[in-house]
Amino acid sequence: MWQVITSSSVGTVIEWYDFYIFGSLATIISTLYFPKTNPLAALLATLAAFAVGFVVRPFGAVVFGRIGDMVGRKYTFLLTLLLMGGSTFAIGLVPTFATIGVMAPVLLFLLRVVQGLALGGEYGGAATYVAEHSPDNQRGYYTSFIQTTATIGLFVSIAVLIGTRLAVGDEAFKIWGWRIPFLLSGVLVIASYYIRRRLDESPLFAKAKAEGTTSKSPLRDSFVEPENRKLVLLALFGATMGQGVVWYTGQFYAYFFLQTVLKIEQIPASIILCVALLLATPFFIYFGSLSDRIGRKRIIMTGLLCGAVFTIPIFYGLKAFSGPIVEKTAATVDAAGVAVPAVMVANEPNMLALIALIFCLVLFVTMAYGPIAAYLVELFPTKVRYTSLSVPYHIGNGIFGGLVPLISTAMVAWAAAQPSGFLQEHSIYFGLVYPVVVALITFVIGSLYMKDIRNVRIMD
Repeated sequence: MWQVITSSSVGTVIEWYDFYIFGSLATIISTLYFPKTNPLAALLATLAAFAVGFVVRPFGAVVFGRIGDMVGRKYTFLLTLLLMGGSTFAIGLVPTFATIGVMAPVLLFLLRVVQGLALGGEYGGAATYVAEHSPDNQRGYYTSFIQTTATIGLFVSIAVLIGTRLAVGDEAFKIWGWRIPFLLSGVLVIASYYIRRRLDESPLFAKAKAEGTTSKSPLRDSFVEPENRKLVLLALFGATMGQGVVWYTGQFYAYFFLQTVLKIEQIPASIILCVALLLATPFFIYFGSLSDRIGRKRIIMTGLLCGAVFTIPIFYGLKAFSGPIVEKTAATVDAAGVAVPAVMVANEPNMLALIALIFCLVLFVTMAYGPIAAYLVELFPTKVRYTSLSVPYHIGNGIFGGLVPLISTAMVAWAAAQPSGFLQEHSIYFGLVYPVVVALITFVIGSLYMKDIRNVRIMD
């Protein structure tokens, strides 16, 4: 069992690492791959390139879910691993806008599409594979290890970025050093592929295939057959939609907010997030295990409600403890006559208070996310489990959750442009309305219609 978990988790961590180094480098990529005439437009374009990887994830879930339900779990997540690793490695080789012009952002978008498609097939394979090896009464516990992989992948990506930056220096990192984390992916993927290829097929899928009970058309059986379609919609609107926005707000948008809004420099912002992640990650396991005893629903719903109620107050707290923003370097004009704006940074942020607040956000994530793999696996039959699980998961996380940075940043920019008044004065928090409303809607739907299932036999 532990070999199964380790092999599945290592590959999934690497795929999340690949996916998130792009987002962590958004501010640098925006200056290299888009025209510098409008910094805000360049940043939004970069976030759009980041977001496109999320938007296509449901399509990857459809494509690779079908393969996983017809050919096998093992083969499919080996394929997604190679696609993810190859596209990430290639991003590290793409020339900048100054070198090849408009082809630079075009190539960037295309490679993000490949990444998104690959990730759309990865999670469902890993979660299903581990779940189909797990005892019925410990499924929440064992699948919760897969639930830690997204957070660990984000943590590893930040650690590698900071380590590279310290090793090569700030200037070199901005020019060429940022490529190293992308290129490193090639080595990690090869190692993970070697580990995964030694695994056997899932016993439940192997049994179904031997008996000839696998689906001949997973897409039809998942989305046309009324009873299963109802379950897919319930999984999306009653669980994964809200879980997705809580995850990306509590971890990714919070990191983005610390740097771009509160002007905390990358290294202290990374320390804040990484310490909070280290402290909170064991709670994925705790809440996954707890769901085996008291049920998945009440834990997931509590996480969604906490996210809806406390997110905005916590972000006000982040602002209060971030310290005053001061001028680090004055505005200048470079050799080409282009104006270089002043660099503003937060002065002496309260690190302990900020870690505690981010920890609370991540704790809500662990409640909403820790038990959800077991819940989704138990919801669907073996013959269409990969497809039926993957699609609502990746719509909830890829569309609703993955668009949090882009939508929230655009909402903040809109609010800041309004005439003076409450909305303009509190514009930096306006983007949080989106994840809060989505989490609240999901809480209401899930509370009313989601069944409190646990420890069920996951056979047809």
